[in-house]
Amino acid sequence: MIEQTRNEIVRRWHGGASKRTIARALRISRNSVQRVLAAYEADRSCGPHHPDLPKRRVRRPSKLDAYDATMQELLARYPDITATRMLEELRARGFVGGYTIVRQRVGELRPRPAREPVIRFETAPGAQAQMDYAVYDLDFSEEGRRRVNLFGYLLGYSRRQYLRFVASQDFETTVREHIRAFAHLGGVAATCVYDNMKVVVSRYEGDEPVYNPRFLAFATHYGFRPWVCRRRRPQTKGKIERPFLFVQTSLLNGRRFRSVAHLNEVTSSWLADVADVRVHRTTKRRPVDLHAEERPHLLPLPDKPYDVSQVVYRTVSLEGFVAYRQNLYSVPWQHVGRVLAVRITEDGVIIYGPQIEEIARHPLFPRTTTGQRSAQKAHRPDRAVHQRHAILKDRFVELGPSAVRFFEGLVQGQRCGKDQASKVLALLGTYRQEDLAAALERAVRFQAFSLRAVERILAAQARPKTPLESLADEHQLHLQPLPESEPVPPRGPDEYQRLLPWEPPEDGDPSEEGTNEQPDAS
Repeated sequence: MIEQTRNEIVRRWHGGASKRTIARALRISRNSVQRVLAAYEADRSCGPHHPDLPKRRVRRPSKLDAYDATMQELLARYPDITATRMLEELRARGFVGGYTIVRQRVGELRPRPAREPVIRFETAPGAQAQMDYAVYDLDFSEEGRRRVNLFGYLLGYSRRQYLRFVASQDFETTVREHIRAFAHLGGVAATCVYDNMKVVVSRYEGDEPVYNPRFLAFATHYGFRPWVCRRRRPQTKGKIERPFLFVQTSLLNGRRFRSVAHLNEVTSSWLADVADVRVHRTTKRRPVDLHAEERPHLLPLPDKPYDVSQVVYRTVSLEGFVAYRQNLYSVPWQHVGRVLAVRITEDGVIIYGPQIEEIARHPLFPRTTTGQRSAQKAHRPDRAVHQRHAILKDRFVELGPSAVRFFEGLVQGQRCGKDQASKVLALLGTYRQEDLAAALERAVRFQAFSLRAVERILAAQARPKTPLESLADEHQLHLQPLPESEPVPPRGPDEYQRLLPWEPPEDGDPSEEGTNEQPDAS
């Protein structure tokens, strides 16, 4: 109902017209007239109701009203009593209503615990930093719509921060962005606060976090202490949470980006021109000015940055490729069937030979790219027949004398013997080395110098490697440098006692007079 109609109802009512007459004249119901007049009288007696405020809710009388005192007494005695138990107690006292009305009334009457106020605390220069991720779905003009992760590292004293958009939140990316943040800020804070991300915390034992050993090794390299805030309490690291809103309203708002690389270029300029030079609302100073005071208190950077490159082991396929993230990278053909170490850097793939010498290097395909091949001409078989023959023979020497005789018989008896020899070596990716050596020995015994003969023997006598066995073979190189010696027995507490810091004797102890030497801690 519009305000003009309400005004007309009140005016006619004061003019002496009845409710029936007003309703007939204005073509509305008598109930509508009654509601308008009742509200008018209530406003005149209690004051007008502001239109922007919610109206006071008037609860209708209920059969449960007579039991309010009983319910409050039970709630005071048993604060955690459930609505079901409350209903049972009320029915024992004569209540005949249902469960729903009791549950609603219990929710109204149960005292709610007061929330603990969040107290903002400030830290000394270089004492603390905070790190977190934020996730955004952005539309790029060249790359389309994609999800990006914003890495943020902020110094607690100066509020100066480092920001960069990345593709994922995995271990290598997180550590790599830490290193860039340290270089950008000129040092490391003594403590860094995190939430419960898997990169930092492996699991919990009770309420105590068990930190990721790999991340602890990284933190030890730079000398800072990781500290995880309590679960379900993001206020602990509110200094890094709040700037993400500033990023959304100032950096991302009203801008278009071509790609993630372009976004990071704009972010770098925005940090220098906007975020670092604005007057912070809490500190009332510019972050760049406070950072100049904080920088001498930061931990210095080491001479060499932490190596975050991932090392995996891959079997070279018959075509001379190793796989990583569903993409293929070529390897010199003479390594077909071998298990090689592959080092993954931020933008490259480096492949190492059996003696840990670099044999191939490729640019790394982006994370969103799959099904691509990076091939180099130099990795294909050489046209020099003698050189290829010698390389293949060296590979068969590794399998034993019978394998060498098989190779010679294969080259002499088959027109494409060298190609078949390469395919025989590729079987090492499917079968164990001892099974292939036994199959070649049996083939020599029966003068069966062909690839098909070896495949039939393996199919009849050997079992292909399971995925777990393949994984064990690819990681066996980790265990080869270990010495074959007896394990070191556990040491007694006396040996560790010598490592404890020396404490001077108490005053007045005659047994320690004249002894000023510290115990040997070697």
